[in-house]
Amino acid sequence: MALMIKMLVRLGKLIEMAIERGKMMSEHYYTKNPGVKSNPNKIVAELLGKQFQFTTDSGVFSKKEIDFGSKLLIESFEEPEVEGDIVDAGCGYGPIGISLASEFPNRRFYMLDVNERATELSTNNAIKNRVHNVIVMESDQLSAVKGSVFASVLTNPPIRAGKDVVHGILEDAYEVLKEHGTLWVVIQKKQGAPSAVTKLEEMFKQVETVVKKKGYYILKAVK
Repeated sequence: MALMIKMLVRLGKLIEMAIERGKMMSEHYYTKNPGVKSNPNKIVAELLGKQFQFTTDSGVFSKKEIDFGSKLLIESFEEPEVEGDIVDAGCGYGPIGISLASEFPNRRFYMLDVNERATELSTNNAIKNRVHNVIVMESDQLSAVKGSVFASVLTNPPIRAGKDVVHGILEDAYEVLKEHGTLWVVIQKKQGAPSAVTKLEEMFKQVETVVKKKGYYILKAVK
């Protein structure tokens, strides 16, 4: 009897885990209020030769570690030739915006995300890493900064949100960039890199693939 009870308890836990995993799969991170239960995690990462500490959580992109695409974008980014602020569109818990703001302290970085949990994490992670030249804002795509102009926009776009959202971010980026400003995008070939290049070429005067690595493309577009 005791053995049967233990088996039933274990089965119940496995069912709970499966349900939770199903919620996470059915609800992508590009949502205002993640329904998945909060389960914070702490990671340490070296970016651009500096060590950073980040608190992550369920319902936010790449909770367990900084994803390869974001790291590649951070390493590939070049400071724009024009003066002005920089946008991290879809900032998540903040690795791109925070590491680059630390690298370029004379630039102000606007870190945007539709996900409330992500923006709270980014705010706290910026404070934890003593990076003060950032402004974190809740924003559907780049709606919160329309009317302003920027020197650069970076994005690791939310692929799960669909092509319309991804292309919407690219269109918004063009709208808010200064003349000669730059858009930097990381995207996998299998997740729509060729389509993104075509979309960028319809809007920008210069588009190039700066890096190709492990199926990831770093795209740079100049307005």
